[in-house]
Amino acid sequence: MPLNAWNEDILIAELDNEPLFSEDMDNLHQKLEEVARDEAPLPSIIVDLKSVTTVNSSNLGALLKLRTTLNQADKRLVVCSVTDGVWTALLATGLDRVFTFNDDVTTALARLQMEC
Repeated sequence: MPLNAWNEDILIAELDNEPLFSEDMDNLHQKLEEVARDEAPLPSIIVDLKSVTTVNSSNLGALLKLRTTLNQADKRLVVCSVTDGVWTALLATGLDRVFTFNDDVTTALARLQMEC
């Protein structure tokens, strides 16, 4: 998973389908733990799902865990580029009302920069 630091306050994570999705999320959580150990502020995160065609319950749980971690640090999570297969799962679970969505990374960046 490419992790791109837009700036010190925003990190962009491009996720892939399983099995890489789980590995990518583990790596992302590990990165956040490292930042917290260094006592640096956590960044807001944009999760780019353009390469993800389906998700399972573990994937959704990992996204919820990420959201909780960021909310506790008063940071934002924005999910973007959601494919039809992923959107179907989000609608079926009601998570379409839990996460913040944007159509693409550019729009998500603009949203986060305006909120800072």
